[in-house]
Amino acid sequence: GVFLYNHLQQKVQNAEALAQKYKQQQEALSAQLQVVYEHRSRLERSLQKERGEHKKTKEDFLVYKLEAQEALNKEKQDSMNRYGALSSQHKILKNQHDDVKKQLLDLQLQHNSLKLEHRKTLETHSQKYAQLQQERDSEVSSLQDTVFKLREESKLLRKAHQEVHSQLLNAQAQMEEFRQLKEALQKMPGFR
Repeated sequence: GVFLYNHLQQKVQNAEALAQKYKQQQEALSAQLQVVYEHRSRLERSLQKERGEHKKTKEDFLVYKLEAQEALNKEKQDSMNRYGALSSQHKILKNQHDDVKKQLLDLQLQHNSLKLEHRKTLETHSQKYAQLQQERDSEVSSLQDTVFKLREESKLLRKAHQEVHSQLLNAQAQMEEFRQLKEALQKMPGFR
């Protein structure tokens, strides 16, 4: 009996907990349902407004459709006129295209001829360049020899210049001695 009582007591507690849980879920669902009702009410008002705007838009569209049809007919007529003008212009341009194509073929032939001539000229210039390069190298070698010789001559001339400069200094020193001697002799009474 005790065991059965405890068992029933446990079941009652479980049932109460489950009932509490369901109660909380019901409250949550009620709150959500309230939000859904409010949202539905806003949507109905919005839908009513949209219907009114749709009706006005439909009327505006009918007016626009009539105007667009008239404009389309006018545009179609203008397009036909432009097409006629473009068609005749196309024929003129096609003839010009054929002329340009013929000129292009002539220019391609001329280009190929000039290309061949250019290649021959380039070969001739290359040969001349190689010859001039060889002559220049020879001339440079000759100039280098001349420069070497001139440097040697410059060394010899510098050496000779130094020797002449030394002799000149010696001569100036002797002149100074002669001058001093002359002055000393002139001061002597017997010399006069």
